[in-house]
Amino acid sequence: MQRNLDFTSLSEIIDAAEGKKLADLLLKNGKVVNVFNEEIEEKDVLIHNGLVVGVGKYVSAKEVIDVDRAFISPSFIDSHVHIESSMLIPPEFAKSVVPLGTTTVIADPHEIANVAGIPGLQFMINSSRDLPLDVYFMLSSCVPATSLETSGAHLYAEDLAILKNNERVLGLAELMNYPGVLSKDREVLEKLIMFRDKIIDGHSPGLTGNNLNAYLSSGIMSDHECTTPEEASEKLSKGMWVMMREGSLTRDVLRLLPILNEKTKHRIMLCTDDKHPEDLIDEGHINFAISLLVNNGVSLPLAIRLATLNSALFFGFKHKGGIAPGYLADIAVFKDLKNIKMVFKNGILVAKNGKPLFGVSSPIHDDAVKNTINLKQVTFEKLAIPNRKGKIRVIGIKPFSVITDELIYEPKINNNSVASDTDRDLIKIAVFERHRATGRVSAGFIHGFGLKNGAFATSIAHDSHNIVVAGENDKDMLLAVTQIEAMGGGIAITKNGKVLGSLALPYGGLMTNKDVHEVANALLELHKIAKEENYILAGDPFMTLAFMSLPVIPKLKITDMGLVDVDKFSFVSLFVEE
Repeated sequence: MQRNLDFTSLSEIIDAAEGKKLADLLLKNGKVVNVFNEEIEEKDVLIHNGLVVGVGKYVSAKEVIDVDRAFISPSFIDSHVHIESSMLIPPEFAKSVVPLGTTTVIADPHEIANVAGIPGLQFMINSSRDLPLDVYFMLSSCVPATSLETSGAHLYAEDLAILKNNERVLGLAELMNYPGVLSKDREVLEKLIMFRDKIIDGHSPGLTGNNLNAYLSSGIMSDHECTTPEEASEKLSKGMWVMMREGSLTRDVLRLLPILNEKTKHRIMLCTDDKHPEDLIDEGHINFAISLLVNNGVSLPLAIRLATLNSALFFGFKHKGGIAPGYLADIAVFKDLKNIKMVFKNGILVAKNGKPLFGVSSPIHDDAVKNTINLKQVTFEKLAIPNRKGKIRVIGIKPFSVITDELIYEPKINNNSVASDTDRDLIKIAVFERHRATGRVSAGFIHGFGLKNGAFATSIAHDSHNIVVAGENDKDMLLAVTQIEAMGGGIAITKNGKVLGSLALPYGGLMTNKDVHEVANALLELHKIAKEENYILAGDPFMTLAFMSLPVIPKLKITDMGLVDVDKFSFVSLFVEE
C-alpha cells in the first residue's frame, strides 16, 4: 500500500537522501536491476522510512547489509491471480509467495464470490489486511459466470457498488461473459458503466475482428487469455494490455514469447492466474515466469520490468515497480531467481532464504465462508444415463490447457445404460449442484484422464464450484461426493468402496488455513494415489477436473445443468442425434 507521510517523516526522508541524517538501511555491493533504462548497475541502495531515498555509492546507515554482488530488484507484482486456487486463505498465501519475491498481487476473488457473494469478497479483503503482501482486488464481474450453471450467489452492479470505493479495490475483474457484452446484456453493461472510471480487466479467448472491437469499445483494457502470438498481437495493436500467464495448468509465457519486442514491451505484464501449492513450492511464483523469459533470451531487466514497472503503470501505482528515489522499498535480493535471498517490504526484511520472517493467524468472522456444502441426498439414480441409441458427445482433454475438444464416440452400454469404457478412456463425469440443495445432477463422459478404476471428486469446480466427479463406476463416484460433503468441501479419491485419500478445504470448499507445505504434501500424496491406485495419466487430474465445468472456455464443458457447447454458448445433448 502507498505509505502516508507527514511533514516530519518527509523531512527525514529528504535529509537522509542528502546525507544529513543517518538512513535506516543500506544495501551495499549489489547489482541494481534498473527497469527504467533496462540496465544492470553496480550501485548501493539507501532506504529510509520505507522508501528508497538513494541509488548510488554510500558508506553508512543504521543498518548495513552487504549483498555480495547479488541482484537488487524491485519485488514482483502478480497482475492477475485467484488466491483461492492456491487452496490457501490469504495469510497463508502471503507466507508462500512473499519469500519468492512477490510483494503485490491483484486478486480476483471470483471463486469465493461464486460461493458466498459479497460476504465472500469481504472475507478476502478483511483477511488480507496487515500482511507484508499488498493485496489489491478487482471486483468479480461475472457471478455467476454464465446462466448455464448454478452458483451460490448472484452479484449485480448495485451489489458491487458496496465495495467499489474500498481503498484496495482497483476496478472490475475479468469480464468473462463476452457474449453478454456483444449482445448488450443489461446486467453486464450496467457493471461496465459503473466501473468506467476504474480499471476493467478482460477475458476474451479467441475473440477477434469486429467482435473484439466491440468488446474493447465497452471500456475493457486487458486480457490474460491469449494463447497464440497472433491473438496477442491483434489485441496489443488495438490498445489492450496483454498479461503473459504462467500458472499451474495454463502455461503461455513461452507461447507468447514472439510478441515481446521493443514496440510491445511496455504493454505486457506477467501473471499466474491459478497456481497450485505444490507448484508454488517446486517452481515458484512470478519469479518462475521471469526465469522462463531469461532462460529463453530475454534480458533480466526487461523480464523483471514485465513483473514490476509495467504492472505498476497499468494499475496506477505511482511509487511501485522500480528501484529509484521516492519509490517504495519493496525489494527482492537474489543471485538466481529460483532462490530469492532476501525480500524487503517497505524497507523491512520480511523473508530470508525462502522462509517468511512473519507470522499470521487465522481470520475471524469467517462464518460466511464455512459450511457451504448444501447437497440434496445423493443417489445412484442421479448418475444413471439411459441409452437413447446413437453416438455420444465426449469432452476431450488437451494437455496443459483448459480448452477442450468435442469428441464423438459410440457409447458402451451396460444394462441399457451408458457406462464408462476404460479400454477407450471414456470415463463418466458428473456435476452435483451444491449451493441450493436442488438435487440437480448432470452426467456425461470425458476422454484423456486414463483412469482405470475408482473415482475422484472436487468442490473446486470453476467457476460456480459445484462438486465435479469422474470415475469408472457409480458407487465410487457417489462415495467421493459424500466424502466431500462430510469434509465441508475439498478433494477425495475412492476405489473399491473405500476413500483412499482426501484433503479438506472448509473455507468455501476452496481453501484451508493450513500452510502451503502441509497442503502441498497432501496433494502430492493424492497425486501418488491417483497414479498408482486409479491409474490416472493426466498430469494434474484435480486441476484439470476443476476446469471441466467452466462454460466460458471452449469447446465442450459440463455444468450441473448439462453439457455446454461454449462456442454456441448453449446446451447440447449428450446424444449426437438429439
